[in-house]
Amino acid sequence: MGRIAGNPHIYLTNMATNSTLLCIHRDPAQLRLLQENGYELVTATNGSEGLRLLMTRSVDAIVLEYHLGLLDGVVVATEIKKAKPQLPIVMFADHLELPDGALKSVDALVTKADGAHFLWATVHFILNMKPNPREQPTLSAQVPIRNRRPEQLAGRRS
Repeated sequence: MGRIAGNPHIYLTNMATNSTLLCIHRDPAQLRLLQENGYELVTATNGSEGLRLLMTRSVDAIVLEYHLGLLDGVVVATEIKKAKPQLPIVMFADHLELPDGALKSVDALVTKADGAHFLWATVHFILNMKPNPREQPTLSAQVPIRNRRPEQLAGRRS
């Protein structure tokens, strides 16, 4: 089992996942911890190759390096979301300081300084996180109380 971020209450098990990840990274060998923890990796070393693989292979998530060369990770993430908006993308970057809008098509960001175990934990979390239907807000709960008409508020208080 692995512990996340020093929190003694959050544990992830090292079990086979049977999930396939498209890893678009200049050095896919740096991502071997994902494979060691049960993920099948489909790898590409540049954005063009990654987008081509995305159209021919079924994958469960994307691990995408920010600095890719000709097509940077932001451009690739945008194209992935256009083609498959439900597919989660984990961006792997050198640091947190990225240009404005760089993360609009990304579901999670992991810095290389966080390490491979944190990348694995993030991918594991994104793939296993399922929304609880009981926690989905109802339409009336989505409207802030201050924006409701007085008669709506009076009805709630009675």
